[in-house]
Amino acid sequence: MALLERRCSERERTDDTETLSCTIEAAQTLHSYTEYIIRIQRGPDPKECWQIVKRYSDFDTLNTILQVSGVAPTLPPKRLIGKLDREFVSQRQRGLQAYLDTLLAQPCLACCENVRRFLDPTSYPDSYTELALQQVSMFFRSEPRWEVLEPLKDIGWRIRKRFFLLRPKDQPKARLLLSWAEVGPDSYLSQKDLQAALKLLPNISHPHLQPIVLAEAGEKSALLVQPFNETGALRDLLCKSRPGEPYLRSCRRKGPGLPLSQLQSFGCQILEALNFLHECGFPYGHLHSGNVLVQGKTCRLTGLENSILGLPPLYRAELASHRRLAAMEVGDVFAFGLLLFELAYGRPPDTIPVETFEPSIPPLVASVLQSILSADAVRSCLPTVPMLLDSPLFHGVPLPRSEKPHLKMTSRLKESLRGLQESTEQRLRRDNREKSRQSLNEDPESPLANGATDSTLSSPTTTPSTPTPTGSAPPPPPPLLSPSPTAIATNDSGPARGALLSSIRNFQKGILRSAAVDNPDCDTEGI
Repeated sequence: MALLERRCSERERTDDTETLSCTIEAAQTLHSYTEYIIRIQRGPDPKECWQIVKRYSDFDTLNTILQVSGVAPTLPPKRLIGKLDREFVSQRQRGLQAYLDTLLAQPCLACCENVRRFLDPTSYPDSYTELALQQVSMFFRSEPRWEVLEPLKDIGWRIRKRFFLLRPKDQPKARLLLSWAEVGPDSYLSQKDLQAALKLLPNISHPHLQPIVLAEAGEKSALLVQPFNETGALRDLLCKSRPGEPYLRSCRRKGPGLPLSQLQSFGCQILEALNFLHECGFPYGHLHSGNVLVQGKTCRLTGLENSILGLPPLYRAELASHRRLAAMEVGDVFAFGLLLFELAYGRPPDTIPVETFEPSIPPLVASVLQSILSADAVRSCLPTVPMLLDSPLFHGVPLPRSEKPHLKMTSRLKESLRGLQESTEQRLRRDNREKSRQSLNEDPESPLANGATDSTLSSPTTTPSTPTPTGSAPPPPPPLLSPSPTAIATNDSGPARGALLSSIRNFQKGILRSAAVDNPDCDTEGI
């Protein structure tokens, strides 16, 4: 186990889901143009920062690319005369800062490859498609039965994952989807276990999991072949887009949510697939509307390889912000709540957690959303997948007839996948602690901001002793087994002590709020 942990630490990679923050620190005028010096920070660690220098024309080029999304922020206007004036440069700097703040506040744009490359050109070179094509070509030298037709550019949100249209040479009209991806920052499995886990994928059979034709592992990457779905994913259905269109087009939501009957059917099918994976001990963690393929009245989950490769989930920033969401099964339930919100409203929520739900959705849907996405839910306890299946919204929903599910793995592989899940959850918890510490540092009223250290905060607090009156000492407290108020001796030692004893007598145990700790028996009356 230690060897695998050391190997994982040696292959740390940039997490593409880590939030970026930008500050334009200065502007400098050179000849006929102005350069803006921007400081970028990745995540909560102030040591993870660097500087870039950009001109207004660089911002304009990026903004032109983002226009296809329909949600790009407004860029400060161009100016030909007086553009080097000091007051105008200062005004433009404030406008560009507002542009960056708005850009990074939208998750759909913040994880976009063009935005990431604009802010971090060192970590995101413009060569992933060529690298993927080289790897795929090397593989197909030993697999002559396949033929690569064309690359499918800008599909999906992942920067380090590339897709190609494929066909078997003996079936010219058939179309398959080939995906290639590098291992991610949560990579844990040894090369042998990685190959065994990928070989398992084509043997998984479930009516609501996308079948996989081929899965092969390279040294630091993997490729998969699966049927190409002409209908697309739930994201395409909600955005009224076609499969294969650029991911940025899905940022613009055109229509309302799904009808209640369709929402119930798709939701129940997704829960059945999640329940199957959880029962088999297979870590998933990558549920979102782009990973649910639709074919008629049936939907199927895809992206099973992502967790095996150690790729971070789309909602990792939200999971790392809440301590209770670190467990992978709990994260699946949270992601299901976000997906259910999309199905109900036709768009993702504006803020997480969600405090209020518009009355336009049925009460049954609002009740389930409340039990998953509310602030109280993410702070205490989320329902489990079996609880959701038994809720009034999904209980008894008829499902399409299908074949019997099948997933069989060796005990060694199951143990390796368990270690992978634990490693992924540990990094989430570590990031959550770092974010909490950073929040305390930024809070002027917190002990850390006033010079206290973590060891000071973690040391046990000492309760100040009550001043003892001059005279006979008060009698010792009664045993815990005899909590009767009459057993507590009162003492005329002062009004403060009398008030304390009075508050103890009047204490009501029922006002205490129990803390739920990942317990499947937690209260879920809101479902």
